[in-house]
Amino acid sequence: MAEDKSNVIKINGKEHDMTTFSEEQKGIIYQIRLCQNKSASIKSELNIIEVSMEAYTNALIKSVEEVKVDEAS
Repeated sequence: MAEDKSNVIKINGKEHDMTTFSEEQKGIIYQIRLCQNKSASIKSELNIIEVSMEAYTNALIKSVEEVKVDEAS
């Protein structure tokens, strides 16, 4: 039978059973997970912003280059 690892957390390479943790320790783990989730969300938002910024920059470059070509004609 497989061992249930859902309540196991690894700290400094050592596995710990979270069911033995104090309420304070469980609260800290909860806060760490909130931070991890928020970090992932912010990284995703940043990726969207960076892609958008690149698209706008490319659109500006294309627009400026088209104006220069029209002026040269």
